[in-house]
Amino acid sequence: MGKLGKKARKFAKKNLQSVLRDRRKKKALFKKRYSSKNGQSNVEDKTKLMHDSNGRYIKRNTEVEAFDDSPLDAPFVENESDVVADSSDSDGYLSEDISWEDETDSEPGKFLEGDRCTSELMAQNIKIQEDLAVQKKKLERLKRKDPSFSKFLERYKEDIEALQNGDVSSDEDETSNRGRDSVIEDNQGKSTGKVLTVSAISSWCRLVKEEQKKEAFVCVLNAYRAACRYGAESIGLRFQNAETFCSLVMSVLYEADNVFRGLLGLSSSSYKKEAILKLKDTPQWVNVKPLMKSYLRSTLSLLDQVTDSDILAFALTRFRASLPFFAAFPYLLQRLIKTTVHLWATGGGMLASASFCIVRDVASLFSTDCFDNCLAKAFVAYLAQSRATEIVNNKHLQFLRNSLVDLCSLDVQKSLPKATASVRQLSKILQWGLRTKKKEALKRICCWEYANCINLWVGFIAANIQDYDLQPLFFTMVQLINGVVGLFPGPRYFPLRLNCIQWLNDLSNSTGVFIPIASFVLDVLEYKIVREGGKPGPALSFESVVKLPKNCLKSQMFQDECIPSAIEQLSSHFLQWSYHISFPELATVPLIRLKKFYETKTKESLHRAIKHLIEQVEKNVDFVKRKRDEVAFSPNDHQSVEAFLQFEKSSLSSPFTQYYRSVLEKAALRVSHKNEKISLPRREKSKRKRVQPMENAANGGLINGSGHKHLDAVNGTKKRVKRRALEA
Repeated sequence: MGKLGKKARKFAKKNLQSVLRDRRKKKALFKKRYSSKNGQSNVEDKTKLMHDSNGRYIKRNTEVEAFDDSPLDAPFVENESDVVADSSDSDGYLSEDISWEDETDSEPGKFLEGDRCTSELMAQNIKIQEDLAVQKKKLERLKRKDPSFSKFLERYKEDIEALQNGDVSSDEDETSNRGRDSVIEDNQGKSTGKVLTVSAISSWCRLVKEEQKKEAFVCVLNAYRAACRYGAESIGLRFQNAETFCSLVMSVLYEADNVFRGLLGLSSSSYKKEAILKLKDTPQWVNVKPLMKSYLRSTLSLLDQVTDSDILAFALTRFRASLPFFAAFPYLLQRLIKTTVHLWATGGGMLASASFCIVRDVASLFSTDCFDNCLAKAFVAYLAQSRATEIVNNKHLQFLRNSLVDLCSLDVQKSLPKATASVRQLSKILQWGLRTKKKEALKRICCWEYANCINLWVGFIAANIQDYDLQPLFFTMVQLINGVVGLFPGPRYFPLRLNCIQWLNDLSNSTGVFIPIASFVLDVLEYKIVREGGKPGPALSFESVVKLPKNCLKSQMFQDECIPSAIEQLSSHFLQWSYHISFPELATVPLIRLKKFYETKTKESLHRAIKHLIEQVEKNVDFVKRKRDEVAFSPNDHQSVEAFLQFEKSSLSSPFTQYYRSVLEKAALRVSHKNEKISLPRREKSKRKRVQPMENAANGGLINGSGHKHLDAVNGTKKRVKRRALEA
C-alpha cells in the first residue's frame, strides 16, 4: 500500500484511536498539573469528557450522580430557632416578705434587671456566704464548749417555729390583721417542708379574689410553682392529698389571668401585645413582672411534666388567654412554641386542637420571626410523624395536614417562598429518580414522608389559589405528580398511584383547570392482576400504605380494593365536568375502555358497580347533549360557554350528582367494614402475645394457663418413657 496523501494523513492524525488515546492522556496530565498548580481541581468534578464512535468529545453533566441527599425539611430547618436561654439566675421562687411592696413603690428605680447587676449580686452573695460560714463555725464551737447554750438555741428555734406555723383561720368574721397573719404562715415553707392543705389554698384564693391581696397571690404562685414541678425536683412544699393539688392548679389556671389584668389595670378591649409592651417602663410592671414570670414558667413546666391528655387540654385552653404576656418574655415564648408544637404533633383529640390554637395565635399575634419559627417547627414535626412504613392513625395525620395548611394560610406571602423551596426539593428528588432509577432514589420517593409533603402543598394550593397568584406553584405540582405516577406503574404501587390521582382531582376542583386523569384510573382498572376466584387474602387498606407486599397481589381482596377505589376517583373526575358543555367528548374514550373492561369481569359485585357507572355516565352525556342542542351560541363564544348549565350546577340537578352521592356513601361504609377487619387480627395477635408468657411460665411450660397439659409435651414425655423401658 502506497503512502497516504496529505488529506489522508491529516485525517488519520486527527481521528485514529491511538492518536486520540495519547491525546486524552496528555490532556488529562496537563489538566491535572494545571489544577494542582492553580487550585481548580473542581473542574473535572463538574463535567466529564466522553467521546462517541466518531471521536467527538461530549460534555456530560454529572449533577444527577452527585445529588445532594438533603432531607425534605431542609428549607425549614434553617429558620427553626432554638429556645433562647433565660438570662435570669432565679429559680422562680418568690419572696413572701410583706415589706417588699412598700420598698418597690417608694424606690422603683433601685430594682434593676438581673442582667444589669449580675456581677454585683454575685459578689454580694459570695461575701454573705463567707460571713455566714464564719458565724456558723463560731456557733458550732460555742455548742461544743457550752451544752446549756445549745439547749437555749434549740428552745429559741422551737419558739420561732411555733410562731410561724400558726393555723389559718377559716372564720369569715376575722379581722384584716388576722387575715394578714394567715397569709404569712410558714414564711419559710420552702426550706422547712410545709404541708399545704385545702383550707390554706382556699383562704389564699379568697383573699386574692375578693381583696386583691398581693401577698396572698405571692403565696399562691409559690405553691403553684411547687405543684407544677412536683416530682421533677426537690421542692420544700408538700401537698396534703390529691384534692389539694387539683384545687390549687384549677384555681390558678382559672383566676391568674384576671388577677394580672387587675394588677396592671388592663381591660378586655386593651388586652393586647402592644399594651403589655407599653407597660414595661412603669412602676406597676416592675412589681408585677416577677409574679407573671413565675406563673408563665410554672405553667410551661406543668405542660412538660403532665402526661394526662385531659389535664393538658384544660391547661392549654386556660393558658391561651395569657398569650399577650409572652411579649415581655421572648425566651419563654420560644419555649411555649416548642412545647405546644410537640403536643400538637404527638397528641390527639382535644389536646391536639388546643395546642394548635395556641400555635396559630402565637403566629398571628407576634412578629414575623415567631411566624417563621412556628411554621418551621410545625413542618418538621409533621414530617417526623410521616416517617413510618405504615400509617396507623390516618385521621390524626390528616388533622396535622389541615392544621398546617391553616397555619400557612395566615400569611401566604411569607409561606409561599417556603412552599416553593420545598416543592423544588421534591422535584430534584424526582428528577434524580427518573434519571438514575437507583434504589435509594425510589425509596426516597415511594415513602409516606414524600407523599405527605406533596399532600400538604396540594392542600395549600387548593385553599389559596383563588385569592393569590399561585399558578407557577400549581403547574409545578401537576408536573411533579404526573412524574410520580409515571415512575411507579406496577401494581404494588397502586396505593401511591391512587393518592396521586386524588391530588390531581383536588387541584383540578380548586382551580377549574382540566387535568387528564382518566387514563391513570383506567390503567388501574385494566391491569391484569389475578384471576377471579383466587384466595381471599388478608384485609388491605390503601390509606395506610404506599407500597403493597408481593403476597397481596394474587389475592382477591386486592382486586376488591382496587376497583372500588378507582371507580371513586373516576366518578370524582366526571362529577367536576358533568355540567361542562364538552362532557360528551370528554367521556367518549373512557366509556369505550370501561365497556371493554366490563366484558372481561364475571364477579357479580364488580360487574354491577362498573355497569352502574357506565349507565350514569351515558345518562349524563345524553343530558348535556340535550341541553346543548337547545342553545344558539357558537363554541367561540367563551362567555356563553362558561355560563352553560350554571343554574343546574347550583341546584345539583344532574343525574350524575345523585350517583356520586351514593358512591360516597358506599365508600364510607366500605371503609368502616375494612377498619373492623383490620383491627380484629391485631387484637387477636395482641391477645396471643399476652397469653404466651403465661403458658410458658405454668409448670415449666407443660401446663397452659387453663390448667391443661400441652399435647406436644405429653407426647414427648410418653416417647421418653417407652424408650427407657425398651432399653431396660
